[in-house]
Amino acid sequence: MKRFILALLLVILSVSSAFSAGKVMMYSSMQEDQLVAIKRGFEAKYPDITMDYYFAGTGRVITKIATEHQAGQVAADVIWVGDPADYISFKKEGILAQYSSPEAKNIDTKFIDPEGYYTGARMMNMGIGYNSALVEPENAPQSWNDLLDPKWEGQIVMTDPSSAGTTKYFVAALLASPEYGEEYFKKLRANGCELESGTTATHNQVAASAYQVGIMLDYVSHNLMAQGSPIGFTYLKKDLISIFSPIGLVKGSPNNENGKLLYDFILSKEGQEILIANNLLSVRNDIKQEGVDVENIAKSAMNVDLQALADNSDKILNTFDNIFKK
Repeated sequence: MKRFILALLLVILSVSSAFSAGKVMMYSSMQEDQLVAIKRGFEAKYPDITMDYYFAGTGRVITKIATEHQAGQVAADVIWVGDPADYISFKKEGILAQYSSPEAKNIDTKFIDPEGYYTGARMMNMGIGYNSALVEPENAPQSWNDLLDPKWEGQIVMTDPSSAGTTKYFVAALLASPEYGEEYFKKLRANGCELESGTTATHNQVAASAYQVGIMLDYVSHNLMAQGSPIGFTYLKKDLISIFSPIGLVKGSPNNENGKLLYDFILSKEGQEILIANNLLSVRNDIKQEGVDVENIAKSAMNVDLQALADNSDKILNTFDNIFKK
């Protein structure tokens, strides 16, 4: 009888610890330094779980997800890419599982899918970056239209929207606006704006003085500043592109319970403070973020129809390609 009870206890203990042991996999387009920071924090909290990740530009991550989904199962447990509109497509295609994180109570409902398929996990902003060794802050472009000034001809770079979800979001927002539309991008191209194949490359080119200005992300720019690169960044006072980047749990994932632990950790105060330490903005409403005026960022941000972006993703990229790649 004692042996039976002992065996039963061992079974119970093994089941109870199964959810905090093993592996968890995340597919992400986030900068690798931030992924490494999350990995370290998560594994410190859950030392019996190894967090693996696949890191690439949004376009490659989405292609990988689509290929695996078509084959029968996405190998990731958690997905974290930049463009929230992509999650509308993920949900429609049955890739995501519904999950209500206990951490969601500290996050504004505007960052949470009403049906519970994804939750915003960080905020980032697309503005205008510049090489501070070549451009004085007071002379840097202050608006999207400032980039059309002939003085910046041949000195502008941006990321190809087919490779970066954040840039696709930016392009979609301006294309849909009557103040910008296709004409804006035709003028931008005519002013010599060049394309880079990835977000990191765009920022590095400006830091290396290959271009004076670029359409850039705040957190990538601030990372480079922290490393000593000659980069400045302007938060536009009008039509700033503010993006909330969600996380989603993969339906039927290999390590579902560990996926939930990672999901919760990213949204937790501890996880969000790791992001803040790496120059990202938190979505939580109970964390102070020094030096960042989130309220004014929200006021400056352009409204974007996520459903329209998801429905017209191919059209948006085709329109852009017809302007920039012909």
